[in-house]
Amino acid sequence: MKSKILALSKNEEFRTLIKRKKLSNKYVTIFFGHLNNKDEKKLNISFVTKKKIGNAVKRNKIKRRLKNIMNDAYKKISINLKYSYLVIAKSTMLNNEFKKIKETLFQEFEKIK
Repeated sequence: MKSKILALSKNEEFRTLIKRKKLSNKYVTIFFGHLNNKDEKKLNISFVTKKKIGNAVKRNKIKRRLKNIMNDAYKKISINLKYSYLVIAKSTMLNNEFKKIKETLFQEFEKIK
């Protein structure tokens, strides 16, 4: 089965999303908005972890967690596919339980309508 998630690819897509709406909590900052030339049948989302968080192993662990959460969210809750998302992780994601992070992110994505 093909994945229903697409990543942002162009620098201009990142720049336009950062200028749009923003939601923030203690684990992530979510930028979201409409992008032109976007497939509305798939979830257009990218995950960013800054180098300040740690080495590559830690950053990749955070990205794997976020991808797993978003795959579950795509199946379980209604995510607005008209929007594109940019999720920037914070360092608090490393030290907390996966279940808490998942619940918090589900609540954040439920707010976005």
